[in-house]
Amino acid sequence: MSAHTQTAEKGQNTTLLCQESYVCSGTDEAIFECDECRSLQCQRCEEELHQPERLRNHERTRIRPGHVPYCDSCKGANGNIMHASMTGSRQIAAVRCQVCKINLCVECQKRTHAGGNRRKHPVIVYHAGKAQEQQEEEGMDEETKRRKMTEKVVSFLLVDETEEIQVRNEEDFIKKLDCSPDQHLKVVSIFGNTGDGKSHTLNHTFFYGREVFKTSPAQESCTVGVWAAYDPVRKVVVIDTEGLLGATVNLSQRTRLLLKVLAISDLVIYRTRADRLHNDLFKFLGDASEAYLKHFTKELKATTARCGLDVPLSTLGPGVIIFHETVYTKLLGSDHPSEVPEKLIQDRFRKLSCFPEAFSSIHYKGTRTYNPPTDFSGLRRAVEQQLENNTTRSPRQPGVIYKALKALSDRFSGEIPDDQMAHSSFFPDEYFTCSSVCLSCGCGCKKSMNHAKEGVPHESKSRCRYSHQYDNRVYTCKACYERGMEVSVVPKTSASTDSPWLGLAKYAWSGYVIECPNCGVVYRSRQYWFGNQDPVNTVVRTEIEHVWPGTDGFLKDNNNAAQRLLDGMNFMAQSVSELSLGPTKAVTSWLTDQIAPAYWRPNSQILSCNKCNMPFKDNDTKHHCRACGEGFCDGCSSKTRPVPERGWGPAPVRVCDNCYENRGIQLDVAELPSDEEGGTLIARKVGEAVQNTLGAVVTAMDIPLGLVKDAARPAYWVPDHEILHCHNCRKEFSIKLSKHHCRACGQGFCDECSHDRRAVPSRGWDHPVRVCFNCNKKPGDL
Repeated sequence: MSAHTQTAEKGQNTTLLCQESYVCSGTDEAIFECDECRSLQCQRCEEELHQPERLRNHERTRIRPGHVPYCDSCKGANGNIMHASMTGSRQIAAVRCQVCKINLCVECQKRTHAGGNRRKHPVIVYHAGKAQEQQEEEGMDEETKRRKMTEKVVSFLLVDETEEIQVRNEEDFIKKLDCSPDQHLKVVSIFGNTGDGKSHTLNHTFFYGREVFKTSPAQESCTVGVWAAYDPVRKVVVIDTEGLLGATVNLSQRTRLLLKVLAISDLVIYRTRADRLHNDLFKFLGDASEAYLKHFTKELKATTARCGLDVPLSTLGPGVIIFHETVYTKLLGSDHPSEVPEKLIQDRFRKLSCFPEAFSSIHYKGTRTYNPPTDFSGLRRAVEQQLENNTTRSPRQPGVIYKALKALSDRFSGEIPDDQMAHSSFFPDEYFTCSSVCLSCGCGCKKSMNHAKEGVPHESKSRCRYSHQYDNRVYTCKACYERGMEVSVVPKTSASTDSPWLGLAKYAWSGYVIECPNCGVVYRSRQYWFGNQDPVNTVVRTEIEHVWPGTDGFLKDNNNAAQRLLDGMNFMAQSVSELSLGPTKAVTSWLTDQIAPAYWRPNSQILSCNKCNMPFKDNDTKHHCRACGEGFCDGCSSKTRPVPERGWGPAPVRVCDNCYENRGIQLDVAELPSDEEGGTLIARKVGEAVQNTLGAVVTAMDIPLGLVKDAARPAYWVPDHEILHCHNCRKEFSIKLSKHHCRACGQGFCDECSHDRRAVPSRGWDHPVRVCFNCNKKPGDL
């Protein structure tokens, strides 16, 4: 224990000096602390003070560097601790009153020297360093040290009630646990009915009664989701779960979440306060064991291989401790001391036809509470004994625990439909298997949930039946099948070796083909003038397959001859239109000038609108005012009125805004059109009539063109009227944004999202055609 003399200004300790000043006048270094004298003493003062016979038996302690004496006000003259009984440990002195000659902790100084004259007493301030803290810990017993280690432990939400993990990544998980990444840990979780005191049990079993996990006397459950905390004493991750039989909306998801927690646990505590063990307990553990072996064992093995974990995840389930607290009834096995409680539990499982084979061990620990509080010491010893057993479940790093939980959450997630909720079992197969149902026969998929993310197709053990609606037939080449191979083939317009136009010609003459990658063209529908047989009877085998939601049909019409013809014609028309756009406009402008009245300004001289001065572009249309003859844009010459003075008769014609406003002004006789101009005017009228008639004809032809396109559409294409926006970027289609079909999936895309070119043999497109981004990313043949 150390003391320091008061400095002149601050009264803080600087050196270790004697506090008695009996021989040395307070200038020598302190060597001893005497509990009875309640002071620090140098060598000379200690010898002189303890020479009398009655003082020789004083208990003296040699001072170590950095030590600070205990508070004298917290302990009596006989050394009994008073204040320590409330705080849990002896208090270290903060100051020494030089007048009262006593050492005081902070609370005792406030209590005894806060008012009156004692407030002015000079004091020496002590500073406890690391060495003092070490000495304090050395003076503690083992139980106090453990209690001190858990003082800063806090719990955090690990998984919410919707099965969403609430930690961002592995590093965040380790940070919230507040442990080392290399620390090897085990996982202990607790299950039980709501209101049975699961959180209270964990607080007293692992954290000496501190409320690490929230408890509440309210009717509503205080634990929603899954909460976790780290016990630094036993090196375990403690997990608190939501209680069974509670009021919850997502009952099925909550139950599935419990099994995920059970799968990553090394030890499970099932807490019950029922005076007699209910069947629900055995049913829960039996169903959990069956679901664990059926769905989680394989997934844990796959996680070990997929994540490259150094520590293999045990495929054998955790150990179970049934913690049974009674008040009025005897504990299990107390009526038959010769029978072990664990044997009685196994007999109970057998009578209920529940077999907990997945659990490595099942132990019973009971306590009868005559008067509160509950005694958790027996449970604590049983837990520590099970944690020391590493034969089946070995400790692992926190990163491995997080990866296992993340893998199980990714695999078994998503909403469970109400019609698949089973009430006869705690963990029915529907909670962990794919919810897809065959559209043809109605049977369900037997694969694990979310298997499509790994590219694994749907699968069912039962055979499907044929449905004309879905046409779920698959053709395989009969010759290849006889050679031990199963090669799927589809009817299509032309062979892969034919050019697009040659293929169309052959299709028109001899019909569709069936082509095998190994055998070549094995069938043509109109190969002979008569007597063509059905391919099923000659060259192909038929199989009936399941139709799963979101998948394409099987033998849908892949004869795309009509669409090929339309694509070719559109390409040719577009090329001619683009190449002839410039010459066409030049010729049109020259012809217009030839039949224009003399007072009209020639088109070659009109570079901008005469009113708004907006320059004309290549695609802009120039309009002449029938009154003044100047060139205007459409917006500045949209009004009409009769212009009889220019020979346009009584019918309204296009005029500019200025001439429309000055309609009352009459032309002079000299400005009236001559006979020659009248003839030109007639030619102009005829030209406009012809132009309007041709425009109407073209517009009338555009309407049935959409009908032709829809009729030529392959069966797997989405109809144009159902495509409102791009399937990828979600842009809405308009006159300026054209629709394009992906030749692989048949969905509608804009040009930017479907400009890739690739052959699609399965759809009958053997040459590169338009495909979307998503289909272009798929490996192998489309």
